[in-house]
Amino acid sequence: MRQKLVAGNWKMNGTASALTELGNLAYSCKSAKSEVLICPPSTLIYRASNVCVDSKVEIGAQDCHSATYGAHTGDLSAEMLHDAGATAVILGHSERRADHAETDKLVRAKATTAIAAGLTAIICVGETLVEREAGRTMDVVRAQLEGSLPDDSSGSKVVVAYEPVWAIGTGKVPTVEQIAEVHSGLRASLVKRFGGETAKAIRLLYGGSVKSSNAKEIFAVAEVDGALVGGASLKAADFAPIVSALDASA
Repeated sequence: MRQKLVAGNWKMNGTASALTELGNLAYSCKSAKSEVLICPPSTLIYRASNVCVDSKVEIGAQDCHSATYGAHTGDLSAEMLHDAGATAVILGHSERRADHAETDKLVRAKATTAIAAGLTAIICVGETLVEREAGRTMDVVRAQLEGSLPDDSSGSKVVVAYEPVWAIGTGKVPTVEQIAEVHSGLRASLVKRFGGETAKAIRLLYGGSVKSSNAKEIFAVAEVDGALVGGASLKAADFAPIVSALDASA
């Protein structure tokens, strides 16, 4: 059985005052059966990890550099993030791919570095609305999966998050049939590349306008092992019900 996971991506939101909300979330999730991860801005990782000591909530990062160290002003290495208290890092999010022109090759390099530093790499894939309407969804996500995952990927090192770009922050959510089609296709691609045992251990998350009102329906879809949540992860009152919905689906 794959451990269920719900990860919250705070994106560029949150200052020290947000740590109170994180404490509320840690309290709300004290009996959670699923793995719970919050990825705040890097400025909060150390303090957030201290807030969540001895709780069910782990702390992750939102990106890392592909190099282990060096003259990269303003960047953070995976080792630095791990040292600050992070246990995982989101890589290849569509906003990074679009805003910073990140390629599959770069995402793969970052994932390799993250894994070497002891972080779980949460690698994002997803199609744009234009690509979906053109019937290219599976071609796009398979290509991103193939190009972004390191050859030594395993269930203990890598998580894959399917986030259709057109559903992120828009309130639009694919039908359960569409989610099932993509997750089934991703699993098949993993099996083809890594073999059944390894592929079946890699968790597949769904992300894109996940909230308490639709979480139960999404988590009932085959091959959905949890969620990568954006805006709804900023408040304990919004995020805790999603965690509960995932627990109930286990």
